[in-house]
Amino acid sequence: MAAVATSATHGKTEIPAYYQVPETKFELDWADLVTLDLSQFDQPDGKEKLAAQLFDAIHKIGFFYIIGFGLTQEQVDRQFAIGREVFQLPTEEKLKYRADLENGGYNGYKPLGLREVKPGVYDNTEIYNIPKFIPAFERPHPAVINENRQEIEAFARHINDEIVGKLLVLFAIILELPEDFFLKTHRYTEKSDCHLRYMKYHHRSEEQNRILDNVWVKGHTDFGSLTLLFRQPVAALQVRTPEGQWKWVRPYPQSITVNLADSLEFLTNGFLKSSIHRVVAPPPDQAEVDRLGVLYFVRPEDSLELRPVVSGVLERLGYDKTTDGSAVGITAGEWVKARVRKGVAKDKPRSEVAEQEIIRGKAAKYYD
Repeated sequence: MAAVATSATHGKTEIPAYYQVPETKFELDWADLVTLDLSQFDQPDGKEKLAAQLFDAIHKIGFFYIIGFGLTQEQVDRQFAIGREVFQLPTEEKLKYRADLENGGYNGYKPLGLREVKPGVYDNTEIYNIPKFIPAFERPHPAVINENRQEIEAFARHINDEIVGKLLVLFAIILELPEDFFLKTHRYTEKSDCHLRYMKYHHRSEEQNRILDNVWVKGHTDFGSLTLLFRQPVAALQVRTPEGQWKWVRPYPQSITVNLADSLEFLTNGFLKSSIHRVVAPPPDQAEVDRLGVLYFVRPEDSLELRPVVSGVLERLGYDKTTDGSAVGITAGEWVKARVRKGVAKDKPRSEVAEQEIIRGKAAKYYD
């Protein structure tokens, strides 16, 4: 397990500690999600038991919690503290590191208000994406990132090695494939769009929320294999159930919320479904709070063609009889970059988009 430092060292700017805000006192319609304890992974029959648990989770909703992932809350909160410092930088300083979003580049800074959500109302998110720490992705960063690079890298590599790696093994077990099947297409040393993200949702006025019907980000799927959201106590995330209902995702203590994304759906021809989720205005007792997030996005190697795998499970369940859920002829890198480009397209407000062609006839859908 990678060691993660938790305090500033001599010569670095001291970063104030970050403390999570209180959870909402409102009783919301929470989603019933499975919790996997990854500390059981290396116990006798642990992987098999976790895979059986995960199988149930992904068939119900495509969202689940993990605990026992080898990081303390102090280590997690340290990343929140670093992210907060990034967003407190002057705008002109942050813009020096702007991501090349218009050309499918995701790494670096995404400014506030880049996308029109409804006519005259723009998105309320700032994002800073840090790519994998390999030579192919070396790029300039603000001083607060550079000064804490060793700590950030240890945190990101722990996620990759000790969390993501185990989850990918569980998916292989579910599909009755060799345990290293997905590990071979998610190597840290190879080019892919995996990244650690600091994200800030600025709170909105009552008037803005009214115009938006309280929906900040329409229902959507994520681009890659998995998304990991470190515990976020500001209630705003909702998941869409198979019945089409929206349920709130509770900030479960000491947890990471995980959701499946497009690439796993394509690779399993629709068996592993890319979960649909949205972000809405928080309840009244959190309405004035900016929502800071720390996330990790897992994506296959750029060169991987999103062709369905050959699996006895998929054959038995009939998922080899159609190609509706696949993206044959499209690579993981092409899919991600095309979705990024389309995400900042300025042809019409996002609220007016229900379906959007992404690349070579393959489309993404958006949900109210």
